[in-house]
Amino acid sequence: MKLFYRLLLVMVMLLPMQAFAQQKIVNVYAWTGEVPEFIVRQFEKETGIKVNFSTYENNEIMYTKLRATKTASYDVVMPSSYFVDRMSKQHMLETLDKSKLPNWKNLNPSFLHPAYDPSSQYSVPFIWGVTGIFVNSRYFAPNGVSKWTDLWSPQYKDTLMLLDDTREVFSMALLSLGYSANDKDPEHIKAAFLKLKELMQNVKVFSTETVVSIIIDEDATLGMAWNGDTFKAAQDNSQVKFIYPKDGFVIWVDTFAIPANARHKNEAYAFINFMLRPDIAKAIAIATSFPITNLAGQKLLPEAIRNNPTVYPPKEILQHGQFQIDVGEETLALFEQYWEELKMSG
Repeated sequence: MKLFYRLLLVMVMLLPMQAFAQQKIVNVYAWTGEVPEFIVRQFEKETGIKVNFSTYENNEIMYTKLRATKTASYDVVMPSSYFVDRMSKQHMLETLDKSKLPNWKNLNPSFLHPAYDPSSQYSVPFIWGVTGIFVNSRYFAPNGVSKWTDLWSPQYKDTLMLLDDTREVFSMALLSLGYSANDKDPEHIKAAFLKLKELMQNVKVFSTETVVSIIIDEDATLGMAWNGDTFKAAQDNSQVKFIYPKDGFVIWVDTFAIPANARHKNEAYAFINFMLRPDIAKAIAIATSFPITNLAGQKLLPEAIRNNPTVYPPKEILQHGQFQIDVGEETLALFEQYWEELKMSG
């Protein structure tokens, strides 16, 4: 009898340790607003994997945090296109094992060989979009604005909203001058800065976090916005239209990637593969209003979204766009220097 109790005591003492050892965890660091909470809860419920979920507002925050931490803090991150390029060059990302991502087959082939990750070795395209022009037709005729250069017109004084994003704003200026959005020539960047200084008298507000509400409330009636945000705003304000600038535009992609030093790689693959399910991709697309790279999921969307040219532009329009790629530390530093001066001039 004493032996029985001793064995029982040992078993009781071991139970918490076994439970702890068996607990599966994945640490996810994602863009604010791109992975809905109900999707995270569904993943936990279906897989039994606990998700430690945190968010960031821009790529720089995510990048700096990962660089500053020697020990692995995250298993899944969401770098945008040009940060995939940057981080892979610095050996910060895992080379993906596609055999652990059976739902990879659901992705749109158009996104599988991008300039920022030509062999799709390091990133899984997830949500994408176009940076273009929004216009409120209550105040301005949409056909009166067709190019970035139109925004410099004196009639738009103190009217514009620009995204509070260095690369986006400088890309707009470079494109308006006929240069690539990924131009690294210091003279071209200086020319873009000088052109932006001319634009400042027309700028009313910079924002990335409150774009939708600003457009809906008509706090700004013209300017720069992402197509998904414009589509969402147009649901509440039918006067809002989206324009793909004829002088070119940026196509951005937010991706899933696994840090090279991730501690829970199997769970990371499970999380990403779950996000690649068509039904999950559809639910995310409806919740966020942004276009998805998941072709199988796209086909499940309501026709009003699936065939909406603001959300899913035809190929003949997309061919005028450019993927953002990494432009290097020197160019980024130059952008930041000019960006601070530009903001102070306003």
